[in-house]
Amino acid sequence: MMRFFAGVAACFLMMTGAFLLWQGKAQEPTLPAAPALAGPAPVIAAPSARSVLRAPEASPKSREQKRFARADKDDDGRITAAELFEPRRKAFAKLDKNGNGALSFDEWAAKTVDKFGSADADRSGFLTPAEFATTAPKPSKRKAACACG
Repeated sequence: MMRFFAGVAACFLMMTGAFLLWQGKAQEPTLPAAPALAGPAPVIAAPSARSVLRAPEASPKSREQKRFARADKDDDGRITAAELFEPRRKAFAKLDKNGNGALSFDEWAAKTVDKFGSADADRSGFLTPAEFATTAPKPSKRKAACACG
């Protein structure tokens, strides 16, 4: 029964809205006439093409084009395997402490083990919340959006 009354109310509201739209006639506003100019209009000379300064247009590069340019070290328009692997070799060499070309778990986890050892101030073998808070990475400095400082 409630649905019936809700339907009747909705129908009544729609008919009221349609009636108001039909009766509301928009009238165009009348604007006063523009005042007449006394005398001839001043002549403004157009600036010459040489006097207008324009900033040079830079061609926008997509994110992939920028990434490709960073990887292409010799700027020859192609990436060799040596160019692609060189940054990874340096990172691997930092981790490979004994220089045998193989990375053991201990070598891989050395930085984490050192961090845990330095954070465990009471040498209990576990970190308290206060000790763990000292392992948080330092916040990175945000680069300025502009070159102004």
